[in-house]
This record gives sequence, C-alpha cells and structure tokens, in this order.
Amino acid sequence: MSLSSLSRRHFFGGAASIAAAVTAPRTVFAQAPAAAPEPVPSGPFRIPPLTYPTNAFEPHIDARTMEIHHDRHHGAYVAALNSFAKDHPQIAEKPVLEVLGDLEAVPESIRTGVRNNLGGHANHTMFWEIMGPHGGKPEGEVLAAIDRNLGGLEKFQTDFNAAGGRQFGSGWVFVTVTKDGKLKIETRPNQDTPLMDGKRVLFGNDVWEHAYYLSYQNRRIDYLKAWWNTVNWGKIAQRYAAAKAGTLGL
Repeated sequence: MSLSSLSRRHFFGGAASIAAAVTAPRTVFAQAPAAAPEPVPSGPFRIPPLTYPTNAFEPHIDARTMEIHHDRHHGAYVAALNSFAKDHPQIAEKPVLEVLGDLEAVPESIRTGVRNNLGGHANHTMFWEIMGPHGGKPEGEVLAAIDRNLGGLEKFQTDFNAAGGRQFGSGWVFVTVTKDGKLKIETRPNQDTPLMDGKRVLFGNDVWEHAYYLSYQNRRIDYLKAWWNTVNWGKIAQRYAAAKAGTLGL
C-alpha cells in the first residue's frame, strides 16, 4: 500500500471518528458532592474559628470560597505544622512571632516548611480577625494615621490595590505599623510576612488565587476593590492601639 493511500485512510478514518463524537448523544454527569475537609492532625497548632458565617461577605466573597479558604487551605498549613511538631516540638513551644523572626534557628530539615506553613498560619490568623460584616469606616487615630502616612483614605486604597495587583504570582499586600503608629504598604511573596523582618502587621489582604478565583477568576483587581467591603475597621483600630502599646501579636 502506498504512503498516500495510507494517509487518505487515516484522514477519512479520523474524520469519521470526529463526526461520530460530534453527533453522539451527550452524556450528562452529575456533579460529585464536595469532599469534606480532611481532619487536621491533632497537635499544638489550631485553626482559629471564624467569628462570622461563611456567607457573611456575599456577594463580595462567596461562601464556598470562605469555606475552602478557611477549612482546607488554612487547615493544610496547620496540619503540616502539627506534623513538624511531632519531631520538633520546639516550634510550638516558642511564640509564633519569635519563630518567624528567627527562622535561622529552625532546624534546616524543616526550615522551608516552617517558613511556608507558619507564615501561612500567621497571615491567615490575622486575615480572619480583621474581616467582619458591617465593618464601617476608619476613624479616629487609624484614619489620622492613614491621612498622615498614606495620603488619605482614597489614595491609600488605590495604592494598596495597585500594590496587590502588582504582586507577581501568589502573595500578600500588608499595612505594617510601627510602635509610634507609622503606617506603610508592603508586599510579600508566597506566605512570607513582615513578621519575619521583625515588623508588625496592622492588616493585610491575601492575593493568592485561592482567595478569589471562584468568583473573580483572573480579575484580581476587582477582588481587591471588593474586599474593602469585608474589612472590620473596629478590629483594625484595636490592633493599632495594641501596636502603639507594644502588645500587637499576629
């Protein structure tokens, strides 16, 4: 058989297969129910419970995203930390701030894992705390600091959103605060945090895709703008006062 004859047979055979696939009845598959979150291994680290329902921020952040983000993503960081702590209990015996502020003291075999997962645990613990329905607007000392250090609320939010939009890949956009109350916008990749540099975080927003993709897909800027509707400014005021008193934690 000639090569040209073989090629024609393959072409017409392939065409027939495509036609059959196009004209065949379509099979509709039922959507599988969502898997329950895996239990977090017991240990010294815990996921902080949400103080509001997962649908509290709709339509800005959907309930399904909140459930997956809190239970599974944060849960995975905590599960990893509890696994590390079985053989290296010292990572749970010291304050989180101390461990993150001195990662060189963490055993090299788990250092990267602790950096990623303890950073993620700290970032998300802060994240759930500073969100809340009916969060109002900044006022008092927080608003004065925004006006003084960040050019006013409108400029600050525009600059914050732009910084979050520029963060390449996964990461966070933060507002750091000094003991004298000075504010600054900073970004970090992955689950890094200014806590690793001895700084304190007033608040921040998660720009990993898992925080917004179900509703916003690749429209990160739209998510960043909508997220302001979820911010609890009363809680941020409490954190600002704690920062000035030298007692602010995660």
